[in-house]
Amino acid sequence: MKLEELQSGAIELLKKLIATQSFSKEEDKTGDLLEGWFRENEMAFFRHLNNVWATNKYFDPNKPSLLLNSHHDTVKPNSAYTRDPFEAKIEDGKLYGLGSNDAGGCLVSLLATFTWYYEAKDLKYNLIFAGTGEEEINGKNGIACMLPKMPKINVAIVGEPTLMQLAIAEKGLVVFDAKVKGTPSHAAHPNDNNAIYKTAEVLKWFEEFDFPKESVALGKVKLTVTQINAGSQHNVVPGHVDLVIDVRVNDAYSNAEIEQILQENAPIDEITARSLRLNSSSIPPDHELVKAGISLGMETYGSPTLSDQAMLDCPSLKLGPGDSTRSHSADEFIYVKEIEEGIEKYIKLLDKAFR
Repeated sequence: MKLEELQSGAIELLKKLIATQSFSKEEDKTGDLLEGWFRENEMAFFRHLNNVWATNKYFDPNKPSLLLNSHHDTVKPNSAYTRDPFEAKIEDGKLYGLGSNDAGGCLVSLLATFTWYYEAKDLKYNLIFAGTGEEEINGKNGIACMLPKMPKINVAIVGEPTLMQLAIAEKGLVVFDAKVKGTPSHAAHPNDNNAIYKTAEVLKWFEEFDFPKESVALGKVKLTVTQINAGSQHNVVPGHVDLVIDVRVNDAYSNAEIEQILQENAPIDEITARSLRLNSSSIPPDHELVKAGISLGMETYGSPTLSDQAMLDCPSLKLGPGDSTRSHSADEFIYVKEIEEGIEKYIKLLDKAFR
């Protein structure tokens, strides 16, 4: 297949994906579309739940493996949409539609790249493609459930919109539920243990607290109190205030270390992590993939946003066409040219690094 045909086919597939509802946990129909691509191109594939994956034709268990992964689930369209989110329409070089940028453009570009190399016999690495679900909710039936089923992965490219720049590190995430306790009472009576008043001091502590270890690629850990909830009626002092705390973790800490630090130091009655599984991710700056990308004019940076990289325990690189600032926005779009160039750049990157 010629490159132009591959690019055109990928764009047509993306149009079909946009037109097919695929909210997280509801990706079965877009999974069917991915299956259709493999059948049309006579490539062997596997499916588990709504995840579709494949290995290159001449897979060699004695070689290391590179995973090409992106997701085909989407968030629900926000209320500011002025277009039909499921209408894939090209205007002024922009392909509009829900999931076009996050992460349909990346998905079809990586799938086209896998197709380009499917029958190659001289690859330094095996290739594994995985189009997975539940990324937008960090679900357990997406890439997480696929890892035990696929061959060992030595390095991964995760397709997310990065303007085809190299995100060599990504912050992890820990969400904490916390509680400030006080004495419940009638509002008309004296109360020197008001949980709401106590919370003011706690919020100040969280605002000023600083994790000392800084990352070259990711900077400092970012801690933000994002939710507060207390009280049921005007004349009752509540017995507690509930807080939700969002912590974006750099690669200088493990999620377990973050939990321990807050449990030992935060001036709060209870604080519990919802999960410790969404870890920070990175790839060594001297990895051959990174060096190949830099030689092609790509720049490196650290990403503050979360992706399926958090589920991987191997070195991983986030890279893809599109712009993350468009993700989850109203009237989402990706430039057609970004997809065409994305496929070409993925191929050049793998040629330079692994052939």
